[in-house]
Amino acid sequence: MKPNPLQRSRVVIETITPAVDGGRYAIKRTIGEIVSVEADIFADGHDMIAASLLYRHNADTSWRETPMKFFDNDRWQASFSIDRVGSYSFTIKAWIDHFLTWRRDLEKKAKAGQDVSLDLRSGHELVTSALEQAPDEERGGIKAWLDKWSDPAKPQAERVALALDSFFGERVHLHSDRSLATRYPHEFVVIADPVRARYGAWYELFPRSCNSDGKRHGSLKDVETQLPRLADMGFDVLYLPPIHPIGEAFRKGRNNNPEAQPGDVGSPWAIGGKEGGHKAVHPELGSVDDVRRLVEKAKAVNIEIALDIAFQCSPDHPYVREHAEWFKKRPDGTIQYAENPPKKYQDIYPFDFESPEADGLWQELRSVFEFWIHHGINIFRVDNPHTKGFPFWEWVIGELKRAHPETIFLSEAFTRPKVMYGLAKAGFTQSYNYFPWRNTGPELRQFMTELTRTNVREFYRPNLWPNTPDILPQFLQYGGRAGFMIRFVLAATLGASYGIYGPAFELCEDRPRAPGEEEYLDSEKYELKSWNLNAPQSIEPLIKQVNAIRRANLALHSNDLLAFHSTENEQLLAYSKRTADRSNQILIVVNLDPHHRQAGVTELNLEEFGIGPKDTFQAHDLLSNAHYLWRGPRNSIELDPKQLPAAIYHIRRHVRTENDFDYFM
Repeated sequence: MKPNPLQRSRVVIETITPAVDGGRYAIKRTIGEIVSVEADIFADGHDMIAASLLYRHNADTSWRETPMKFFDNDRWQASFSIDRVGSYSFTIKAWIDHFLTWRRDLEKKAKAGQDVSLDLRSGHELVTSALEQAPDEERGGIKAWLDKWSDPAKPQAERVALALDSFFGERVHLHSDRSLATRYPHEFVVIADPVRARYGAWYELFPRSCNSDGKRHGSLKDVETQLPRLADMGFDVLYLPPIHPIGEAFRKGRNNNPEAQPGDVGSPWAIGGKEGGHKAVHPELGSVDDVRRLVEKAKAVNIEIALDIAFQCSPDHPYVREHAEWFKKRPDGTIQYAENPPKKYQDIYPFDFESPEADGLWQELRSVFEFWIHHGINIFRVDNPHTKGFPFWEWVIGELKRAHPETIFLSEAFTRPKVMYGLAKAGFTQSYNYFPWRNTGPELRQFMTELTRTNVREFYRPNLWPNTPDILPQFLQYGGRAGFMIRFVLAATLGASYGIYGPAFELCEDRPRAPGEEEYLDSEKYELKSWNLNAPQSIEPLIKQVNAIRRANLALHSNDLLAFHSTENEQLLAYSKRTADRSNQILIVVNLDPHHRQAGVTELNLEEFGIGPKDTFQAHDLLSNAHYLWRGPRNSIELDPKQLPAAIYHIRRHVRTENDFDYFM
């Protein structure tokens, strides 16, 4: 390759963060969050460098610019805030700043007593050049300043002092020559989501079981009657499993029995029947108009409706009849049903994302999302996305977010970490994860540290669920009511976003189908259920209290500043969250043992709280309403799971005013 003498830009820009796979994928932020950008920026020689962060919203036609600041070892930083949903782009521009270099050298030479008359002439040329770039309103002031220190009749010391005037020097610096600036060749993308993408409490229920005695099929109008209760409990999102017609061919019976009996209602995930498919509503649940009505009723009590999207079909789905080319065929000509050997799911046909007709399939599946968006749904929980093509998700979510940036997509992919991360990179807003199976202190610390303190945080947002209709973890099976309380507090405070499958969760439903399994006995996936919401074992009061605590404390609205603290007892897990300005600081201690009282001594990193090592501070337990005065990092904790297995402390620092008035803040 021949040298190009026109390539005279000398500044090198590299190692830009935040970035996902070198900028191949977008990072994620929500309204009100900051994007703090860093980069290594350097050049040959000893000339001074200047750099700017360029950024813009996708709706803007011009770039906004903010200066970057050097802070250590050729590392530079600048930031911008997210104020609109959609997407942002950013990149970096840097250049040799000959004016700053001149000022630095002039000051050094003058201090050494050297003659700087020629240097002042050189500076005159640089400022004159900058004048041409300056806006009209600044030119007069800069020109007057230039004339003063250029006057050869003035003493040299006075001229130097004028030349080094910081106010006018900054004006010139802003308009210095950038003709040989280096602009990083890649523009990094930030997906800007609504706050609900970062923070929210989800509740899942089956509409067909609402107000049911186990025989009567519930409806979407019955769901409306549950909205006041869920709002009072403090939930932000009501998630509904598939609400579409259910196929009759190979319908599953109770407890996943391959042979359905008369009256068995089947699995909602076996989508499609004579009444329609993914754009239809099960007739016993209601109509599309009832969906719109439910969305409006929920909105009135500050709840958003999330809808399950499961891209699979029952054998009775219209797609099977009208688009057989979208499914794989077996050697005998029949359509391949879903399998996870040795398990067989004859009631479900998966789509073939390798089909030669995939273009038509992609377009139709996008239209499913668009149909429900048109009817008021903006949040989607996507079933098993890891069994569909990654290129499809990157395309469809990208298309939908461009048209509807307020949409949120929750990935239900309990699979290998890199696969889950791949789906998040492809565009999913939030993700299910391994939380249901992380029970011990070391497991939880390692798991949450990876999600919140590594580069994973830039693209992967966890939504913590202690149970789902598919998962009854062993901890809940054997932990009793205290076990449910423990897992609830962990989910709701470790994660800014969490969810529960209820009423099974608040009623502490712990019966597995068989020992060693995680499937519920008499699972609601296959039958109507009758729930006694007033049962004495319900933990609804705790759920309501914790959700109120979450709403009142901004520290719990984010995962960014999660920090773990030692307790000298592995059965006690201590961790804290705080706002960046420390105006709200929360310490949580959870007894991980559902059967025994546990005690220990916390070893708090008081620096995290802005508290001195010998300072007195207040710990107000928001669950018990007890107040404690603690001093220093080591303080005793004792938690009895038969009463409350956790404490949620509001930490208030001691403040003394100038007139010696003491208070805690």
